[in-house]
Amino acid sequence: MQRKIGAITLVVKDYDEAIRFYVEKLGFILVEDTKLDDKKRWVLVTPSGHTETNILLAKADGPEQEKAIGNQTGGRVFLFLHTDDFWRDYTKMKNKEVSFLEEPREEIYGTVVVFEDLYGNTWDLLQLK
Repeated sequence: MQRKIGAITLVVKDYDEAIRFYVEKLGFILVEDTKLDDKKRWVLVTPSGHTETNILLAKADGPEQEKAIGNQTGGRVFLFLHTDDFWRDYTKMKNKEVSFLEEPREEIYGTVVVFEDLYGNTWDLLQLK
């Protein structure tokens, strides 16, 4: 049996601002943007060069979902963006004013830095050894 995670939902305030952040600042690819009804869209983005797991940008629907925006994991690092060239991607993201919460560091597993998305969810940019 073969299985994979096809998508991970990320609750957002606004579809278009989230698309702009992920595509323009992080260099992701917009995989799909389909209108489902007057309020909902099916919006998938994925890191360039990767097609296995997408992020579903889902606009919050009501107060309970709005509370999760920017805090999907209770303050823990939410997602891990792996790269084959840490310094290339770090420099590009820094030049596009992505918010980094620390200076890059070397760990036993690789080079890593924590950054925030447009809503405050934390990510690791990581090049494994």
